[in-house]
Amino acid sequence: MPDHPATSAFRPCFVIPVFNHGDAITGVVDRLRRHGLVCWLVDDGSDRRCADVLDALHHTDPESIRLQRLQRNSGKGAAFRQGLLCAEQAGFTHVIQIDADGQHDPEDVPRLLDEARAHPDAVITGVPIYDESVPRVRLYGRYLTHVWVWINTMSMQIRDSMCGFRIYPVASTSRLMREARIGNRMEFDTDILVHAYWDGVRVINVPTRVRYPDDGVSHFRMLRDNARISLMHARLFLVMLWRRCGFGPPIRPWSSNRKN
Repeated sequence: MPDHPATSAFRPCFVIPVFNHGDAITGVVDRLRRHGLVCWLVDDGSDRRCADVLDALHHTDPESIRLQRLQRNSGKGAAFRQGLLCAEQAGFTHVIQIDADGQHDPEDVPRLLDEARAHPDAVITGVPIYDESVPRVRLYGRYLTHVWVWINTMSMQIRDSMCGFRIYPVASTSRLMREARIGNRMEFDTDILVHAYWDGVRVINVPTRVRYPDDGVSHFRMLRDNARISLMHARLFLVMLWRRCGFGPPIRPWSSNRKN
């Protein structure tokens, strides 16, 4: 699928970080192709088996299914950063982030796109509606992050900061990732959303169905990643205090009283 002219007002594409999701990614891409958008697969240092699957997908339609590679596993945030750069260089205005493991429902893409068209400067983020497949320990553990996010933003505007199904405006997100310290691994989704909120980006929540496939691949490591997330919350808290005390850029959350 050829790129549209750079003057197009709304040009979304998909960006999917992939790390050893060889069994799931073909089904995810097949379900996304019906939306007629360019899809960037960013291989985050996957093993040979998954890399071969990504090569095969790319070769079926290299214009629509584009492939970028990181030579070593660097984390979801690093892979997303690479995909965002590709989208920016190609003139896309918005990127749709969706996980490679099949958790998210591609049928909800039009609902998120409708919100992005109506509010092009906002981040449109999914709020999970879980079925019975969700591991209870993961479900309850999310609430600790919810509370910390509400503390660090002094707001409940962000209903769920961990869902990896979102639409980002390319220009402001690219600038944010250049200027702010954003984590590259499991903390990425929460980290970038809090920073965007601090910088005045409107966050719009859209309920979306989420399931945990029986054969799904999870790279979450309980001790290591919980420690990483805890350190992120502590860092965000200190940065929030620093900025609110006037020692850094002011925190200026979006308000309905000003233009989106």
